[in-house]
Amino acid sequence: MKVEVVTEATGVPIGVATDAANVSEVTLAGAALADIPADVPVPFGVPVIADRAYDSDPLREELAGDGYRLHAPHRKNRTKPPSNDGRRMRRYKRRWVVERTFAWVHSYRRVVTRFERRVDLYDGFVHLACAFIALNRLL
Repeated sequence: MKVEVVTEATGVPIGVATDAANVSEVTLAGAALADIPADVPVPFGVPVIADRAYDSDPLREELAGDGYRLHAPHRKNRTKPPSNDGRRMRRYKRRWVVERTFAWVHSYRRVVTRFERRVDLYDGFVHLACAFIALNRLL
Protein backbone atom coordinates (compact mmCIF):
# COMPACT_ATOMS: atom_id res chain seq x y z
CA MET A 1 0.00 0.00 0.00
CA LYS A 2 1.09 3.53 -0.73
CA VAL A 3 0.23 6.18 1.79
CA GLU A 4 0.32 9.79 0.63
CA VAL A 5 0.18 12.48 3.31
CA VAL A 6 -0.35 16.23 2.85
CA THR A 7 1.03 18.24 5.75
CA GLU A 8 1.05 21.84 6.83
CA ALA A 9 4.29 23.69 7.53
CA THR A 10 4.76 22.19 11.01
CA GLY A 11 4.13 18.60 9.92
CA VAL A 12 0.52 18.13 11.03
CA PRO A 13 -1.24 15.91 8.47
CA ILE A 14 -4.23 17.63 6.87
CA GLY A 15 -4.89 15.25 3.98
CA VAL A 16 -4.20 11.60 3.31
CA ALA A 17 -4.76 9.14 0.47
CA THR A 18 -3.99 5.45 0.13
CA ASP A 19 -3.89 3.20 -2.90
CA ALA A 20 -2.29 0.02 -4.19
CA ALA A 21 1.48 -0.22 -4.43
CA ASN A 22 1.44 -0.37 -8.24
CA VAL A 23 -0.17 3.07 -8.61
CA SER A 24 2.23 5.88 -9.43
CA GLU A 25 2.67 8.84 -7.11
CA VAL A 26 1.63 11.21 -9.88
CA THR A 27 -1.91 9.78 -9.96
CA LEU A 28 -2.16 9.69 -6.17
CA ALA A 29 -1.14 13.33 -5.64
CA GLY A 30 -4.47 14.76 -6.77
CA ALA A 31 -6.43 12.47 -4.45
CA ALA A 32 -4.32 13.47 -1.45
CA LEU A 33 -4.71 17.19 -2.15
CA ALA A 34 -8.45 16.73 -2.70
CA ASP A 35 -8.70 15.19 0.78
CA ILE A 36 -7.84 18.50 2.44
CA PRO A 37 -10.97 19.63 4.35
CA ALA A 38 -12.85 22.58 2.91
CA ASP A 39 -12.59 24.58 6.13
CA VAL A 40 -8.76 24.55 6.01
CA PRO A 41 -7.72 27.73 4.18
CA VAL A 42 -5.24 27.06 1.40
CA PRO A 43 -3.86 30.24 -0.19
CA PHE A 44 -3.39 30.43 -3.95
CA GLY A 45 0.10 29.46 -5.10
CA VAL A 46 0.97 27.45 -2.01
CA PRO A 47 4.05 25.25 -2.64
CA VAL A 48 3.71 21.47 -2.79
CA ILE A 49 7.11 20.02 -1.88
CA ALA A 50 7.55 16.53 -3.32
CA ASP A 51 10.36 14.16 -4.26
CA ARG A 52 11.60 13.08 -7.71
CA ALA A 53 8.75 10.61 -8.23
CA TYR A 54 6.39 13.56 -8.76
CA ASP A 55 8.41 15.14 -11.59
CA SER A 56 5.76 15.28 -14.28
CA ASP A 57 4.85 18.22 -16.49
CA PRO A 58 1.14 17.23 -16.71
CA LEU A 59 1.03 17.07 -12.90
CA ARG A 60 2.65 20.51 -12.68
CA GLU A 61 0.00 21.92 -15.02
CA GLU A 62 -2.84 20.20 -13.15
CA LEU A 63 -1.66 21.49 -9.77
CA ALA A 64 -1.12 24.98 -11.20
CA GLY A 65 -4.71 24.93 -12.37
CA ASP A 66 -5.83 24.02 -8.84
CA GLY A 67 -3.77 26.83 -7.30
CA TYR A 68 -0.69 24.88 -6.14
CA ARG A 69 2.95 25.17 -7.18
CA LEU A 70 4.87 21.89 -7.41
CA HIS A 71 8.46 21.89 -6.14
CA ALA A 72 10.05 18.59 -7.11
CA PRO A 73 13.58 18.00 -8.37
CA HIS A 74 13.85 16.71 -11.90
CA ARG A 75 14.46 13.06 -12.60
CA LYS A 76 17.86 12.04 -13.92
CA ASN A 77 16.43 10.81 -17.24
CA ARG A 78 14.41 13.96 -18.03
CA THR A 79 14.53 14.79 -21.75
CA LYS A 80 12.55 18.05 -21.73
CA PRO A 81 14.20 21.33 -20.73
CA PRO A 82 14.20 22.06 -17.00
CA SER A 83 11.25 23.94 -15.56
CA ASN A 84 12.55 24.46 -12.02
CA ASP A 85 13.80 27.74 -10.71
CA GLY A 86 16.84 27.37 -8.43
CA ARG A 87 15.57 29.95 -5.98
CA ARG A 88 12.26 28.19 -5.51
CA MET A 89 13.96 24.81 -5.14
CA ARG A 90 15.55 26.04 -1.92
CA ARG A 91 12.27 25.16 -0.28
CA TYR A 92 13.05 21.50 -1.00
CA LYS A 93 15.36 21.60 2.01
CA ARG A 94 12.24 21.54 4.18
CA ARG A 95 11.21 18.13 2.84
CA TRP A 96 12.38 16.63 6.14
CA VAL A 97 9.14 17.89 7.74
CA VAL A 98 7.13 15.62 5.45
CA GLU A 99 9.49 12.69 6.03
CA ARG A 100 9.15 13.20 9.79
CA THR A 101 5.37 13.03 9.41
CA PHE A 102 5.74 9.75 7.52
CA ALA A 103 7.82 8.45 10.43
CA TRP A 104 5.07 9.50 12.85
CA VAL A 105 2.42 7.75 10.74
CA HIS A 106 4.51 4.59 10.52
CA SER A 107 4.97 4.49 14.27
CA TYR A 108 1.49 2.95 14.45
CA ARG A 109 1.62 -0.81 14.00
CA ARG A 110 -1.58 -1.18 12.00
CA VAL A 111 -0.40 1.32 9.41
CA VAL A 112 3.09 -0.08 8.81
CA THR A 113 1.85 -3.47 7.64
CA ARG A 114 -1.59 -3.94 6.18
CA PHE A 115 -3.24 -6.80 8.04
CA GLU A 116 -6.79 -6.05 6.89
CA ARG A 117 -8.35 -7.60 3.82
CA ARG A 118 -10.66 -4.66 3.27
CA VAL A 119 -9.18 -1.39 2.10
CA ASP A 120 -11.70 0.76 3.93
CA LEU A 121 -10.52 -0.60 7.28
CA TYR A 122 -6.91 0.21 6.42
CA ASP A 123 -7.95 3.72 5.31
CA GLY A 124 -9.69 4.13 8.65
CA PHE A 125 -6.53 3.19 10.56
CA VAL A 126 -4.46 5.61 8.49
CA HIS A 127 -6.93 8.44 9.15
CA LEU A 128 -7.01 7.50 12.83
CA ALA A 129 -3.21 7.65 13.01
CA CYS A 130 -3.26 11.09 11.37
CA ALA A 131 -5.90 12.24 13.87
CA PHE A 132 -3.75 11.03 16.78
CA ILE A 133 -0.74 12.87 15.35
CA ALA A 134 -2.75 16.07 15.00
CA LEU A 135 -4.03 15.77 18.58
CA ASN A 136 -0.54 15.15 19.91
CA ARG A 137 0.76 18.22 18.11
CA LEU A 138 -2.08 20.33 19.53
CA LEU A 139 -1.50 19.30 23.13
